[in-house]
Amino acid sequence: MNASGKSVTAALRYWKIAPEEMLVAHDELDLPPGVARLKFDGGHGGQNGLRDTIRLLGHARFHRLRIGIGHPGHKDQVTPWVLGRPGAADEALILRAIGNAADVLPLAVRGDFMEAMTRLHTPRSP
Repeated sequence: MNASGKSVTAALRYWKIAPEEMLVAHDELDLPPGVARLKFDGGHGGQNGLRDTIRLLGHARFHRLRIGIGHPGHKDQVTPWVLGRPGAADEALILRAIGNAADVLPLAVRGDFMEAMTRLHTPRSP
């Protein structure tokens, strides 16, 4: 995953897709489990797969779907946290966030990214 930029750029070339038209889904330590956020452009936030993709593209102008996994509390615990399996409660929250994101993806695919963001980012009743 840390070198995913190579696969991403190869796929873009093969299918002749502009980076601005792609959506990269990734885990996000800075968001709690159960939260999904869409965004366009920005930095890599320490996410190594994004770092590699940005390096190989030469820019960060692409859409992202950030799936919150929470932070373990200390930087020394990040690698096992990211590579490990979440607890049952966190897993349920993460799966719900993925479902919420899937619900708005048709809007994003149609080109209405702002509406998709608005709907995804608006709190829902449980």
